Amino acid sequence: MELNKPVKIAIAQISPEYMDKEGTIDKACDAIEKAGKEGSKLVVFPETFVPGYPYWRSVTPGSKWAKYMVEYQRNSVKIPDDTENLCEAARDAGVVAIIGVSEMDTLPGSTTLYNTLLFIDSNGELLGKHRKLMPTHGERMVWGMGDGSDLNTYSTDIGVVGGLICYENHMTPIKSLLALMGEEIHAAVWPGYWVAEKHTANKRRFDPEKDKLVACDIDSAIREFAFETQTFVLSANLYLPSDVLPEGSFDIAAGGSAVVNPSGLYIVDPIFDEETIVYAELDPEERLATKAYFDCIGHYSRWDLVQLNFKAKHITPLKISEELTDVILSSKRFEDLIKNYDIRIKKIEQLLEKLHSDTSRLDGL
Repeated sequence: MELNKPVKIAIAQISPEYMDKEGTIDKACDAIEKAGKEGSKLVVFPETFVPGYPYWRSVTPGSKWAKYMVEYQRNSVKIPDDTENLCEAARDAGVVAIIGVSEMDTLPGSTTLYNTLLFIDSNGELLGKHRKLMPTHGERMVWGMGDGSDLNTYSTDIGVVGGLICYENHMTPIKSLLALMGEEIHAAVWPGYWVAEKHTANKRRFDPEKDKLVACDIDSAIREFAFETQTFVLSANLYLPSDVLPEGSFDIAAGGSAVVNPSGLYIVDPIFDEETIVYAELDPEERLATKAYFDCIGHYSRWDLVQLNFKAKHITPLKISEELTDVILSSKRFEDLIKNYDIRIKKIEQLLEKLHSDTSRLDGL
C-alpha cells in the first residue's frame, strides 16, 4: 500500500536497560503501547536498542573486552524466541514497529552476532529483518556481515517502509536500491550523535550547548538521503547517560533523533540529551511536490546509462547439491560423448558463435 494520506509516526528515543535483554524488551513494549495510544501508526527505535550498543567495543585489555562480549552474547536477541512480545505489543497497539537489535545467529553451532533491524507489521507479523552489511571499524570485533538476502522494503497499511543502520545510510548504491524497491518511509538508525574533529576517526559526544549540527555527518546523511530518494527519513538515535557506560567506552549516545521530509528539510529538529518519544506527521503531498522537480526513479534517472547489479542471495557455509550442472566432465569423457552421439564439432562451434553474437547484440541495446 502506498503512502496516500497523512500519517502520524513516532521515534522512541528512550534509554535501554543497558545490557539487559528482557528489561529492554519490556521498555520497548511500553513505548510501542504509548505511541499507539497517541495515534502513531509507526514507531522506530535506534540501532541495537536491544540490549544497547556495545560502546565498550574498543576497551582494553582484551580480557575486559571478552567479559563484556560474553555478556553481550547472552543478552542478544534470538529470532523468533525473543521477538514474540514485541510482535504482540505492535499488534495490540496497531502500529508498525522498526527495532534495532543485536541478533544472535541461529545457525547450529554458531554464536556470531549481527547488527539487525526488525520490521514488524501492525498485525504483529514479523515482516523481516535486515543485518548490517558492513560493521564499521571496531564493530567488526562484535558483529558479522550481512548479505543481500534481507535488503528489502515492506508494504504496510501506511506505506512502503525500509531502513538502514548507521553508516549504511552513506552507501550510495544501497540507497538507490531501496528507492528502486519503492521505499517511501525510511528508518535511519544510529548509536547516538557525535562531533567529528578534523576527520571521522576522531569523534566525541555531541554537546548541543556549543556544537553545530553540521559537525556531525548524520545531519548531512539524513537530509541528503531524503532529497536523493524523495523519502521521509526518521532518524532514530540512542540516548544513554554517560555514567551508565563502562569505563573507557565510546561515549556518543547523545540522542539527536529527528524527522526529515523528502525535500531534505527538518520536520522535527534533532533532540538531544533526554528520553522522549518524538512525534511527527508525514504529509504525502510533500513527497509529490519534491518528485515533481526531482524523481530519482522516474524522469530524473538515466538507467540506460547506469544500472544496479543486486545479488539477493543468502550466504551459507554448507551447500549440498546433486544437480547435474555441478558435474565436471573430463576432456576424455567429453570426447567420448561426442563420438557416441555423432555430434559434429563444426556444428557446436557455429552454435556458440551465434549465441555469442546474439548476446553481444542484446548487451548493446
